[in-house]
Amino acid sequence: MPLRLADLVALPELRLSVVAAPDPLDRPVEAAHVSELLRPGQWLQGGELLMTIGLLLPMTTQACRAYVLDCAAAGASALVLGLGQDLPHQQAPAPLIAAAAEAGLPLLTVPDEVPFIAITKAVFAAKAAEQHRALERAFQAQRRLTAAAASGRGLTATLEAWVDATGVGAAVTDLLGRPIASVGLDSLDQFGPHGLPPHVTELVHKVAARGLRATASSTAGSLGVEVQPLGANRLRGLLVLVGALTLDDRMPASGLVSLLSLELERRHLADEPERRRRSALLRRLLDEAISAEHARDVLSVAGLSTDTVRTVAVEPAGGATPADVAADLALAVPGGLVRVHDGLVEAVVGEDLGLLDVLTRFAPGSPAGIGPAVPPEAATGSLRQARALVGVSRALGHPAEAREARSARLLLGFGDRRALRGYADAVLAPLDSADPAGGLVRTLATWLDTGGSWDETSRRLAVHRHTVRNRIDKAMRLTGRNLDDGDDRFDLWLATRIRQGLPAPGT
Repeated sequence: MPLRLADLVALPELRLSVVAAPDPLDRPVEAAHVSELLRPGQWLQGGELLMTIGLLLPMTTQACRAYVLDCAAAGASALVLGLGQDLPHQQAPAPLIAAAAEAGLPLLTVPDEVPFIAITKAVFAAKAAEQHRALERAFQAQRRLTAAAASGRGLTATLEAWVDATGVGAAVTDLLGRPIASVGLDSLDQFGPHGLPPHVTELVHKVAARGLRATASSTAGSLGVEVQPLGANRLRGLLVLVGALTLDDRMPASGLVSLLSLELERRHLADEPERRRRSALLRRLLDEAISAEHARDVLSVAGLSTDTVRTVAVEPAGGATPADVAADLALAVPGGLVRVHDGLVEAVVGEDLGLLDVLTRFAPGSPAGIGPAVPPEAATGSLRQARALVGVSRALGHPAEAREARSARLLLGFGDRRALRGYADAVLAPLDSADPAGGLVRTLATWLDTGGSWDETSRRLAVHRHTVRNRIDKAMRLTGRNLDDGDDRFDLWLATRIRQGLPAPGT
């Protein structure tokens, strides 16, 4: 409990007398301060017990009212007037009592036998004892959390210890907001056994998108919601706290984040044998000679019941290793099969899984190709297309889906890269020589992609439409091509598309 004004008045050694108390003496006292200024408010921060002997204060109604209002506006907890034979006042003046009562600010008196420093010491001794009690409570809660985490009963045991210590409900979710464990939420009206409310899921997604350094909080009705990231070097999950966290809860909350992060890292390491098993299942599924019956048996062993699957190939980016991305995707795709092959992360998942959402959360910024939906026995062909689309995704800056890709893009992915690159270099060589910076090629590619729209090309390149027209005319003169000729136009489009869809030599 914080130190209250009534607690100080109850100390017999201070001999405090209440002469004006417009409300119960339950105001918190944060500090004690002595001032003889007529306008001490600018020196206060709020919650102070302001002590004075009234040396400079004229005991008129107007002066007392201005003084008391200044103190009240600054958030003073109460006024204490020192009385004594050698002091300006031997009893509280009536104008000061009236002003305090009018402003609703408690007024106390103390005899000269009790120095102001005794009150100051009493206040800070009480504050120190309060902080000591808070630390003791935090240490006790931390010990209970640590014991629960070491019990071997997983996330739920740690969350139970937290709720017992604080009364604040908690849940651990994966990066898609799917609850992994929760305690103390089912009894709350806005929360139930079927997941988190939309406004909480939105917070989870916000933190998941920003990574380990992000947090988010909001108030839903009367409930405070706070989301904290979990994990060591990579984001492994999220902690959702629901309830009013006090200052005393903050220290064990930090410990809770650390303990849950350790448990998720332990799970990650413990799941390695299972990831290897599922990788082996994927190799079996991708056998060219697999039958429909055998393919469905493989999916059944993996726990995936579906008539249609989709495939995805991911090229890790942003410093992530293929093993890290594969482990993250293995958590994100229930029943899905994941492996690392030739530097790419490959997966086969159920058709109904939102792959774009999964890639955004678990492989942000990584080029990725998504194959078409096929029967399980045709997964190899779908994955071949997904791998071919990785280069297209790298050029587009977002995951590329087979159903959205033109057949020419798939042709570029399946064709011999050296031959395709040679073709593009032969067609575009005059533009490369005239403009080594690549402005002519970029303008031509953009103009062709927009269907010959001068305005859209101008907008995308942030140049004037006359500049676009001049560049296109120059490109036609240099290449000797005619944009009105269908063959010439296709040759130029294919050459620019090869440049966009294939990596540079040596990469």
